[in-house]
Amino acid sequence: MGVSIDELLEMLTELPEVTQGHSSEWVSLKVRGKGFGYIWERTQTLGLKATIEEQLALVAERPDIFEIQFTAGRFGWVVVHLAKIDREELLELVTEAWRLTAPKRLLEIHGFDDHP
Repeated sequence: MGVSIDELLEMLTELPEVTQGHSSEWVSLKVRGKGFGYIWERTQTLGLKATIEEQLALVAERPDIFEIQFTAGRFGWVVVHLAKIDREELLELVTEAWRLTAPKRLLEIHGFDDHP
């Protein structure tokens, strides 16, 4: 179990139009200029956009893997400890964060017709 930063970056290639922005502390993940995640290599964690309900459920069910990062509007960001999550679950969470952020037309073009 566990996902490395390199495995995470490879996973991101499965999603359309993901771009990365680099700072001295993190790598931002965006789709069409809107952020859906942040990678902190130093702590081997990933911050992801989620619904507030999903954020609360993840943290309540498995606080050893997930923690609350912050809330903004109708979204609750969650920190994921990469060493404690399996690839399939992480791919699902990353895809959902991307879907929550991508424009409706981009979702339709790539077969994600059911916009969250």
